[in-house]
Amino acid sequence: MSDITKTAPEIKGEIHIHNPKNKIKESAAYRTFTVFNTILMVLISLVTLFPFLYLILQSFTSDHAIIAGELSIQGFIDRQLGFDDFSINTYIYVITRNNHEFLRYYLNTIFYTLVGTVLSLFFSSILAYPLSKPKLRVNKVLSPFIIFTMYFGGGLMANYVLMLKLGLKNSMWGFILPMLISTYYVILMRSFFMSIPKDLEEAGEIDGLNKFGVFRHIAMPLSTPIIATMTLFYAVMYWNNWFNAKLYLQDKAKWPVAYFLQTIIRGAGASDPDAQNMSANIKSCAMVLTVLPIICIYPFIQKYYVQGMMLGGVKE
Repeated sequence: MSDITKTAPEIKGEIHIHNPKNKIKESAAYRTFTVFNTILMVLISLVTLFPFLYLILQSFTSDHAIIAGELSIQGFIDRQLGFDDFSINTYIYVITRNNHEFLRYYLNTIFYTLVGTVLSLFFSSILAYPLSKPKLRVNKVLSPFIIFTMYFGGGLMANYVLMLKLGLKNSMWGFILPMLISTYYVILMRSFFMSIPKDLEEAGEIDGLNKFGVFRHIAMPLSTPIIATMTLFYAVMYWNNWFNAKLYLQDKAKWPVAYFLQTIIRGAGASDPDAQNMSANIKSCAMVLTVLPIICIYPFIQKYYVQGMMLGGVKE
């Protein structure tokens, strides 16, 4: 009864315990470390961003300014580069070249990235989930075999002959299938699935779910961090890949944008007079156009990326 009839001063005293003013004070050493760590991280970030800033600046600088040696970050800050040195001719050339074929290649890359990423996530997850079950007897044979493929492969000629025999040359599947499953990413997903509490899966089985139901309704909803991380990894892999296009895609209409830009860079200063005039900054323009979509997407999934790497790489 006395607990119910507490006086106001007593209640006020209990609430006072949670006052933010009573939080633990940081020591002088910890504050010094925080300041030093912040300054160090800012410096590292600036050093990391410098090459990207230089590429962007170079891609928008006119040819005569680059050839004259006027291009520099300090020159831009000191306003040594005037408005006359600013040019978008390289972007216009790359985008409008050969009746705007760049836009078609960009659409091809978006298609390859979307389809390839979805298929890679599906097959990687359905392979990684059974591998996370130590009691599954087939894992004693399957796990070493999968890990073996991470260190040893059939080689370029064997892969090319395989795609040729399957009739996948000059097909979009010839571009997607060789990158469909990454052994390293499968191992990361397996480590994450192993961290899921077994009690949740057993509770799902008690409620009537089969193994596939447990995977779909319990394991996958709890795996948002690793799924987001793998989405980023696979999307970047498909977006930047051009070598498979060089091997298997002879039809230019099926090229991804990375291979198209690679041909522009390789041909800069060659037979095309326009490319000769802009060979100084055409490489930087190609790099900016290639990495721009990934840079725009990354901030939205950064938190999942960090969480997924930590949970997928550490096992208690």
